[in-house]
Amino acid sequence: MKKKEKKLRSFAKRLTRWLILMMILTMGLASYFLYDIAKEFSLSSDGMLQEAFLDGSVKEIGRVTSDVYVGTLNHVPEIEESLGQPERLYTLMERVVSLNPHIRSCGISFIADYYPQKGHWFCPYATRRDSDNIERLTIGDANHDYLQTEWFNETLKAKEGFWSKPFFDGNDSITPLVSCLFPIHDKTGRTVAVLGADMSLKWLQKKMEKMDWNIFSKEWVSPSKEKIEELKKKPVEFEKGKLAKFQPYSFLIAGDGTYLAHPDRKRILHENFLTYAKQSPDTALNYVARQMLAGEKGYYGMQIDLPMKMQLDGRLRYVFYAPINHTDWSMALAIPAHGLDLFGTIIAAVLLFLIALGLLVVSLFSHFFIRRATKPLNQLALSADEVAKGNFHTQLPVIKHHDEVGLLRDSFDGMQQSLAKYVEQLKATTASKAAIENELQVAHDIQMGMLPKIFPPYPERDDIDIYGSLTPAKEVGGDLFDFYIRDNQMFFCIGDVSGKGVPASLVMAVTRSLFRNISMHTAVPDQIVSALNEVLTEGNETIMFVTSFIGVLDLATGILRYCNAGHDAPILISQGIEQLPCDSNIPLGVMSGWKYTTQEAVIAPQTTIFLFTDGLTEAEDSEHTQFGTERIVAVAEKLLSEGKNTPEEIIGQMAEGVHAFVGSAEQSDDQTMLAIKYKG
Repeated sequence: MKKKEKKLRSFAKRLTRWLILMMILTMGLASYFLYDIAKEFSLSSDGMLQEAFLDGSVKEIGRVTSDVYVGTLNHVPEIEESLGQPERLYTLMERVVSLNPHIRSCGISFIADYYPQKGHWFCPYATRRDSDNIERLTIGDANHDYLQTEWFNETLKAKEGFWSKPFFDGNDSITPLVSCLFPIHDKTGRTVAVLGADMSLKWLQKKMEKMDWNIFSKEWVSPSKEKIEELKKKPVEFEKGKLAKFQPYSFLIAGDGTYLAHPDRKRILHENFLTYAKQSPDTALNYVARQMLAGEKGYYGMQIDLPMKMQLDGRLRYVFYAPINHTDWSMALAIPAHGLDLFGTIIAAVLLFLIALGLLVVSLFSHFFIRRATKPLNQLALSADEVAKGNFHTQLPVIKHHDEVGLLRDSFDGMQQSLAKYVEQLKATTASKAAIENELQVAHDIQMGMLPKIFPPYPERDDIDIYGSLTPAKEVGGDLFDFYIRDNQMFFCIGDVSGKGVPASLVMAVTRSLFRNISMHTAVPDQIVSALNEVLTEGNETIMFVTSFIGVLDLATGILRYCNAGHDAPILISQGIEQLPCDSNIPLGVMSGWKYTTQEAVIAPQTTIFLFTDGLTEAEDSEHTQFGTERIVAVAEKLLSEGKNTPEEIIGQMAEGVHAFVGSAEQSDDQTMLAIKYKG
């Protein structure tokens, strides 16, 4: 009794623990989602501000690049009209530079020997020396062979203008430049030159540095104002990492990932954002790099590419990025994330306190009420032990509560009474089943006794060898085979009754007896089959039919006369494998008066006639794939190659082959095989 109570208390505690665990999980998930919502709210509100700032900066830079692109493009038609006046091209280059203050220089690079009088290279060029002075030049020679450059040959193949990869000024090797390139065509449509307008990136770097300080002074107040003013005078401090851990900053990349602008000026044109991202352990950084190069717009939080010393800080930054119109450039704004999670952290702390307090109260009440509610189960458990011992009339406890426990007691009472009745019925059913199984076993023995079972059946003869087997799917089956010799002729048959079990076995017994009786009076196969069909058709109210093959083999001449009634055609195994041709005849018992046909074939000495039922061809594995005639032929060919051609070896190998094929799948139909080897 004490042992049972101890187990019951353990159940109550376990139930209480599960209840508390579920509450912890539920409330934990709720607090997590609330924290996440608070965090997203803080991020989205600040993100909207940063996106608006980024959009304004992108539009401003886009206006400059658009002015350069469109301003240069507008001169293309006039340049193409002036190709016959090479000297006028200098004037057009000066006009392009003078009309746009962001264009540092502009030139037209012609294909080789386009103007023979001008030499192999010809490139009218104009460059801005200062705000009021524009100088004309002619560049292009063996030292400056633009004909071999990548940008020149790519533009000749281009259908429209595009921005070149960034490069350094060839004169000072310091000033970063980028060119807006357009193909120039003559009147025949042939591309004869490349128009290039060079834009310095220094203004872009200054623009973005100014933008970074504006964000820093308006949005982030971690450093003092005095420190900000001091750092404004020394922007190079960013490179040393003193400001990076709390300073927002922006950067600009070209279409191949090359930095066009960055607070760390050493990176400009020397480093690639995509290369850096692939080397970073942060997969999100690689994602943003690919998004920027694809011209997408959005934001993402990650460990951004800080200077090497600050990489150890591990500060999370949020990156906003957007493409620049009329270019393949993309601009990014990196914002520190510290402070954005404060609101969510406060909510989470309050929720954790409330959850802990609530769980303490719930655990006390739950344990008390669970113990009280499960106490009646102890009495039912004791009664169940008695019933399990066979005491079906054990008195059950009285439970006054009309709840689930009371319903369980009433159900247990009904089960107790039903169990007593069931045990009595089970005894009677078991005895009846044992009698039926015994009768089926007797029927099986009788059925097997009707079939030939002594092999070899004619040991005194050296002109014939026979072997057969029948494996029923149930205790009794509907397959049959039989053979005997009369007047030096081998009479044999094989058949398959539709259905299984006892009905099929009865039809099988009748068919086998009829075959013996009818074949004793005639040796013509179609007459035997026709007589069988008439008898089986008469009074066939159950619509059962029999597929059958009946043959008569003359042992002196090897002539086989046979009649097939809807059965699988036998296989002849000698030097090769072939199927015995059979006419299309309906099975026995289907239609009275059917005209069956006799066929004839000459069986060569040492040939085996292999007959089988569809239980062999239709044997299925666990995936419902059938064994099929092809696999029967394959087994026969293997036997020929191994020199195993006796009837017993053939049937034995066929049985092993089908067993290996079906594996653990249940046998669904009777399997019958008969092999007759004519030795001659």
